[in-house]
Amino acid sequence: MANSPQAKKRARQIERRTAVNKNRKSRIRTFLRKVEEAIESGDKAAAVTALRAAQPELMRGVTKGLFHKNTASRKVSRLASRVKAIS
Repeated sequence: MANSPQAKKRARQIERRTAVNKNRKSRIRTFLRKVEEAIESGDKAAAVTALRAAQPELMRGVTKGLFHKNTASRKVSRLASRVKAIS
């Protein structure tokens, strides 16, 4: 348990940041799930639209420190290739 006033404040701040980051990650996962569902259904138009919506959300996660840049790029790349493969 935090003893010093500074440590107590940091604990409070971490709690708030964790809640914010949790919401952001959840939002990004929702966008990714929509892309996955569109790919599964085989609807290329919906998949392209969902991917276009998901891409900036993922990159926003990078700027907010949720993901590493390469991780987000890899996810976008793999999703894009799967969307492209839909005939």
